Amino acid sequence: MSARFEELGWQQTPMGVISLRRRFDATARTDVYEIKLDDEYVMTSLFTAAERELARLGLARTPGADLDVAIGGLGLGYTAREALECARIRTLTVIEYSDAVIDWHERDLLPDTVGLAADSRVGLVCADFFASATSAVGFDPDHPGRTYDAILLDIDHSPRHVLHDPHAEFYSYAGLLAASAHLAPGGTFAMWSDDAPDEEFSAVLESVFTDVEAQQIWFDNPLTQGRSAATIYLANRP
Repeated sequence: MSARFEELGWQQTPMGVISLRRRFDATARTDVYEIKLDDEYVMTSLFTAAERELARLGLARTPGADLDVAIGGLGLGYTAREALECARIRTLTVIEYSDAVIDWHERDLLPDTVGLAADSRVGLVCADFFASATSAVGFDPDHPGRTYDAILLDIDHSPRHVLHDPHAEFYSYAGLLAASAHLAPGGTFAMWSDDAPDEEFSAVLESVFTDVEAQQIWFDNPLTQGRSAATIYLANRP
């Protein structure tokens, strides 16, 4: 059995202290890796089904071959790892706010995503996803206005429960419209949310995108011995 608890890294950011820790969970009988922002849990390796489904569902409805995909938020890397399972991926650009999180992956501190940072298809960009998504430059300063076949977003808990107040504007008509400019025609916008499907947010998505859908993803919860759910929003640029 491993040591019960270990803090693997931390960094002070304008949003608070972001930290990575590993602990042995007696209920699940496994080592659990967690990212926290101050005292708030951002991601845990106990529950990864929805993060992986974000990539699988988003790419399943994205047409074409040789896909260029952008991911908002690196976290523990499960969305990026799942995306790389798609044989059509040409490039995967991951926009992560904290350089500490990028460093954790470059040092392969997370067993489930070892090698992610070294994959030749992957580019890890330290930047504010929301600022980049709503700017004319976009996610690639060397190629302003570059478009992507899919944008997969997993940063805030939900449009109503954001990690940082300035993020809230992104989930408005103006924010989503600006972000849609970085999608190729017919490209996919997909987003993870920890809340149940939100009809009001779906209506905002429908004002910008087509074929809007909110899918609940159910998964086993070893802590409650029951089932929990997250939501994946899916939409396409007209």
